[in-house]
Amino acid sequence: MKREPRQEKVKAVSELRSEFEQALSTVLTDYRGIDVATMTKLRRNMRQAGVQYKVVKNTLAKIALHDMGITGLDSFLEGPTAIATSTTDPVAPAKVISDFIRETRDVPLQVKAGLLNREFVDAAGIRALADLPSRIELLARVAGCLSSPLSRFASVLSAPLRNVGYALEQIRKQKEQADAAD
Repeated sequence: MKREPRQEKVKAVSELRSEFEQALSTVLTDYRGIDVATMTKLRRNMRQAGVQYKVVKNTLAKIALHDMGITGLDSFLEGPTAIATSTTDPVAPAKVISDFIRETRDVPLQVKAGLLNREFVDAAGIRALADLPSRIELLARVAGCLSSPLSRFASVLSAPLRNVGYALEQIRKQKEQADAAD
């Protein structure tokens, strides 16, 4: 006789599925061996970057992913697993985790795999994603590229006016010298 799943588990699967569906990117990590203080620091870094980071039950995560038609992460949902998700910046989870690993070399945090727009990404792909500039950096670069030609164009347009101003100043000085000589 098959038992019905408990209501808490159904709710947890539903919440996980919702998180996976809304996330632009998801990174699975193995946090085995990390003490509470270090985990707290990691969570703080995640929050500051707008990333949600939480420990999940592997079975519930598998069910949520299967409900979405994603089966490529099953082998990575073994052992202690925490997921980092972002709904605003697809690079943020990978970047925060990568920076954290770089800063705290003795911490055994490991990237297992992840999803980018619901597509499987292995650990090497997550590291490559972390090396990309953030969304804000990319927007700043685009703004810089757009403003540079505009400022040069404005400078070119204002050059004749500046030249007229210089010419008028020279004429004024010549008149003053002529008046002083008389």
